[in-house]
Amino acid sequence: MNSEAQSAPRVGVVMGSRSDWETLKHAAETLERLGIAHEVRVVSAHRTPELLFEYAGRAAERGLQVLIAGAGGAAHLPGMLAAKTALPVLGVPVQSRALNGMDSLLSIVQMPAGVPVGTLAIGNAGAINAALLAAAILALHDPAAARALADFRRSQTERVLASPDPRES
Repeated sequence: MNSEAQSAPRVGVVMGSRSDWETLKHAAETLERLGIAHEVRVVSAHRTPELLFEYAGRAAERGLQVLIAGAGGAAHLPGMLAAKTALPVLGVPVQSRALNGMDSLLSIVQMPAGVPVGTLAIGNAGAINAALLAAAILALHDPAAARALADFRRSQTERVLASPDPRES
């Protein structure tokens, strides 16, 4: 069993519906790669508001330090979580069929002053970057997270430098 499985989750990866997993799985995979303990939950702002309030209200006391919240369409989940906790909430707009994710992006990014949600890009890139940003927040006080993040960034650099000519494989 790895150390992540043995430790309490520090990041909550939350989505409004099961269909959002196709996007949010990229956040979970990135956190796993970095060795950061996390949990994954479906918590709908519209269908399970009491669960949302309980989840957000108890997140800090359960040891969570950052929440990554993905939602599509009206995308109320990140803002509602932020309204119920002082933890940093990182919003990931999920690409929708109707407006290609622009509705989700605008719903998350346009929070009124006083209730911030850090908003990332639409889709998979946003989910990956949300995990990296969560790691950077944890790294402020966690040397292991800082090392994992530095190693990740170093390996990205090495991959680019190892193949500077796109015509070569």
